[in-house]
Amino acid sequence: MPTITPPPLRPHDLVAIVCPARAASHAELAAAVATLESWGLRVRLGASTNVTEHQFGGADEVRRQDLQQQLDDPNIRAVFCARGGYGTTRIIDGLDFTQFAQAPKWVAGFSDITTLNCHLLARGFQSIHGVMPLLFHQEGGAESLESLRRALVGETLAYQVPAHPLNRLGTTTGELVGGNLSILQTLTGTASDISTQGRILFLEDIDEYLYAIDRMLVHLDRTGKLARLAGLVVGHFTNPQDNTIPFGRTSNEIINHYAARYDFPVAHGFPVGHEPRNLALIAGQPVRLTVNEAGASLVGINN
Repeated sequence: MPTITPPPLRPHDLVAIVCPARAASHAELAAAVATLESWGLRVRLGASTNVTEHQFGGADEVRRQDLQQQLDDPNIRAVFCARGGYGTTRIIDGLDFTQFAQAPKWVAGFSDITTLNCHLLARGFQSIHGVMPLLFHQEGGAESLESLRRALVGETLAYQVPAHPLNRLGTTTGELVGGNLSILQTLTGTASDISTQGRILFLEDIDEYLYAIDRMLVHLDRTGKLARLAGLVVGHFTNPQDNTIPFGRTSNEIINHYAARYDFPVAHGFPVGHEPRNLALIAGQPVRLTVNEAGASLVGINN
């Protein structure tokens, strides 16, 4: 069954910014609010912004209620998660998507927000894996921000990346799934778990030890999530860590070791993840992945 695409944003639409995970102050979000307003949008700062409980954007119930309110409110046409960190899994099972299903809207974020991307996809709704308000104006991030705007207003996303020595050639189509590797592993067996069968998986992560990346790939492979793929897109694995005794493989080599067991196309070096060049992808959108000697392309297929 095809996934549901929320309607594109239009001028004067009302959007909300919330903090399902780590805290963000109004001062930290001011530049992002100005940007959204420059796109012709009206912005509501949710009750989970500008409050803290330790590292979180308020207590679990504050964050849950705020996100629930913005998901339910028919006047809100998109929900932006201010930042990642940790915390979305603590509130996800308390959310009710009954009203959301009556009037779906865009939800956007990445990193810890992979939880929300996957939870929505498991219920048949597309969402945006893209740069978050706290990072809208990081140096070198203009292309990422523009790709987010294009996704929100319904423009077709089409990306090309250079060839990579670990790529495996081929052409395939399927719905995009994925996000942060460590979050994807955490979701296995939960109500937020996603099917990968016949889909194109994209992966990224930050600050992970190389042995841990290997362990997570072993886990995904043992659960059958790699064997059933239509294709694989490998994004940024930023700032990988190693032990005194080196693991012996890079992040890309680790992923290649497991992908090599199968015959789907693989594109390494895709600009998605915890770096300024973090191009928006739509979780659940049908796409065409082409990998050839010149490089790789990923093009959205409109439903």
